[in-house]
Amino acid sequence: MKKLVLILVGLSLSFMLNAQDYKNKITLVIHGGAGTITRKNMTPEKEKGYRAALTQALEAGYAVLKKGGTSLDAVEAAIHVMEDSPLFNAGKGAVFTHEGKNELDASIMDGKTGMAGAIAGVTNIKNPITAARKVMEKSEHVMLIGKGAEEFAQKQGVELVEPAYFYTEARWNALQEAIKEERVELDHSARDTTGAVVDDEIFVEGKKYGTVGCVALDQYGNLAAGTSTGGMTNKRYGRVGDAPIIGAGTYASNETCAVSATGHGEYFIRSVVGYDISALMEYKGYNVQKAANEVVMKKLVDRKGEGGVIALDRKGNVAMPFNSEGMYRGFIKADGVSEVKIYKD
Repeated sequence: MKKLVLILVGLSLSFMLNAQDYKNKITLVIHGGAGTITRKNMTPEKEKGYRAALTQALEAGYAVLKKGGTSLDAVEAAIHVMEDSPLFNAGKGAVFTHEGKNELDASIMDGKTGMAGAIAGVTNIKNPITAARKVMEKSEHVMLIGKGAEEFAQKQGVELVEPAYFYTEARWNALQEAIKEERVELDHSARDTTGAVVDDEIFVEGKKYGTVGCVALDQYGNLAAGTSTGGMTNKRYGRVGDAPIIGAGTYASNETCAVSATGHGEYFIRSVVGYDISALMEYKGYNVQKAANEVVMKKLVDRKGEGGVIALDRKGNVAMPFNSEGMYRGFIKADGVSEVKIYKD
């Protein structure tokens, strides 16, 4: 009996030490999209606004982690801030489809259990990341789309809004320009009538805002990842990108890392970007930085895929590579030290 007590005490002390170890490693990383983000088209006022929004998202997620909340809770909280901001192509700031609608996608994954949830093509869910989490926790499914996803969200008490809530004049004007030139506009690219990439103010909305995402490590040693987007300006036929695809735009495993991606979704889907980073860590023993660089800076570049990722391992190591001109990104550590960046330097 005495031996059993000693074993139990030892296990308890081990758990406490392990928890304390992770408490010192809590980390949260976010992105607000990658693409053609140039200094010459960025006024001090605009840059200040973007940095403030990203900082607010970091602080919202960090507050959850600091109070002992889970990585899932932190990811959801941080993404809520960005979904509620018109500065990003997610939630309130979502772009318009060819039919003049806002179709939203999101996904979330739990690194501890491997459970995941996603929604796609929804039009009346205020915070898609919350609906994705409901799919993960309250259904036997991984992905729900369209009207079915909206009906499920309503039954789960997720906040719904009228589609008009997502209207912003800048996004609407971007759609009209895209329709006029008969093109589909990616989150962060813009072209003039000759096909050359331009920095004209008309297209700034289309280039500088994009998919949002977050990865987090909590004091219990668990990782989580989430991604949310409004897709592509002038998209048709119910197009869905990588954001709600588990393994492509979102992936998390306590054994390796948590990943959220942003960029040209078709390439990220075909490259299974999130899982590929994890697989390089698991099967080749790469660290998170090396794995993320291999996929984003080599594999995607070879396939002409533009974008970037944020990735985080269980030791609190952060990777934020991107092969575009810029990526809205930032991280915050256990000691409260944070950093927000936009450009390559």
